[in-house]
Amino acid sequence: MAEQSGSPHRSMYKLVGSPPWKETFRQDAWERMRNSRDRLLDKYRQAGGNVPGRAQSTLLAQELMEEEWNAWHSMESCPEAQVRLWEEPMDLAELEEIQQELIDQEQSIINEYEKSLQFDEQCLSIILAEWEANSLICPVCIKYNLRITSGVVMCQCGLYIPSHSPELTEQKLRACLEDSMNEHSAHCPHTPQFSVTEGTGRKSSLLMSCLACDARAAII
Repeated sequence: MAEQSGSPHRSMYKLVGSPPWKETFRQDAWERMRNSRDRLLDKYRQAGGNVPGRAQSTLLAQELMEEEWNAWHSMESCPEAQVRLWEEPMDLAELEEIQQELIDQEQSIINEYEKSLQFDEQCLSIILAEWEANSLICPVCIKYNLRITSGVVMCQCGLYIPSHSPELTEQKLRACLEDSMNEHSAHCPHTPQFSVTEGTGRKSSLLMSCLACDARAAII
């Protein structure tokens, strides 16, 4: 912990009491760090998750040490404890030891957060990979896979929808189905059904309908 002339650190070294006050101060400082997890992670994110040499530096530990000292220094409700607090100076090495423990605790919180981020990224990658690998199930029969060739939608169950657009792909149809389902579920808890409609002089279309709320929407 770097000393600065006139800083609260120098007075801290002279005023904080000897053991068991050292252990009490340590426990209070640790608790302050545990309660400041969100604050620490906010600082970490603001730094872009890339703090040069952060294993040797601190984002929050020194700040919390000063806050803990200020909290002790302002004690007014326990005069007896206040007197004992000023009896013997705490050695500078003892304070630096406590701050180093806070830095280690800080790094542990960051490491845990980074592992959580990595896990989330891995899960997302797996989901996307499975999403890309799995074929689109026919929403009408919910049994066979749809095939889309040159915009024509076909299924082994007999579903056949001529091309509305040669640019239609499985990914685009999947997105349309998801958007329609999400929009419907936002106001109705029931599961809609899908069917193929044929109109005079018009191409067949995939229709989503719900008997519960009378919703009807053309997907393609």
